[in-house]
Amino acid sequence: MSYLGVGVSPGNVPVYHGSDLKVVDRRVRLAELILRTVICGFALLAALLVATDTQAKEIFTIQKKAKFTDMKALVILVVVNGIAAAYSLVQTFRCLVSIVRGSVLFNKPLAWLIFSGDQVMAYVLVAAIGAAAQSAAFGKLGEAELEWLKVCDMYGKFCKQVGEGIASSVFVCASMLIVSAISAFSLFRLYGAGNKAW
Repeated sequence: MSYLGVGVSPGNVPVYHGSDLKVVDRRVRLAELILRTVICGFALLAALLVATDTQAKEIFTIQKKAKFTDMKALVILVVVNGIAAAYSLVQTFRCLVSIVRGSVLFNKPLAWLIFSGDQVMAYVLVAAIGAAAQSAAFGKLGEAELEWLKVCDMYGKFCKQVGEGIASSVFVCASMLIVSAISAFSLFRLYGAGNKAW
C-alpha cells in the first residue's frame, strides 16, 4: 500500500485508499489539541500541588515546616511541570490556528522542531518524575542503613499532596508520549511517496 492511496490487498488486509484523508487529518489535529490542553492543565495542577504543599509539625517545642524546597527533586518536578504547561500552551495555540485555518503542517523544518520539542519534553518529564518518585520513596519508606527516618509518618498531609502531584505528573507524561507519537506521525507522513517539498 502506498501513501497515495493505491494499494493491493491479498483479501484479508484492509486497504486505506485515502478517500477520507481530510477527515483523518481533522481527527488527528483535534486529538492533538485535546491532549495538549489536558497536558497544560494537569502540568499546571501538578506544579501547584507540589509548590503549595507545606505542613508544620512541632517537635519538642521546635516547629519544623516541611516544604517542597526541602527536596531538590521536588523543585525540579515543579520547574519541569511549569515548563511543560507553558510549552503545551504555546502548542495548543498553534493547534488552534491550524484547525481554524484548516491547514495541515507541510513545513518539514517546523515539523522537525515540534517533534524534537515533544520528545525533549517527554524525556525531561520522565527524568523529573523518576527523581521525584525516588525521593518520595525515601520519604515514605526511610533508609535504615543510613538512619533516614520515615518522614511521611510525621508529615502525612505533605506526603499525600506530593503523591497527588507526582500522579498528576505521570498522567502528563503519558499524555506527552501520545502527543509525541502524533507529532512523529505528522512529521514522517511528510516523507511519503511523491512528497518532495522541503
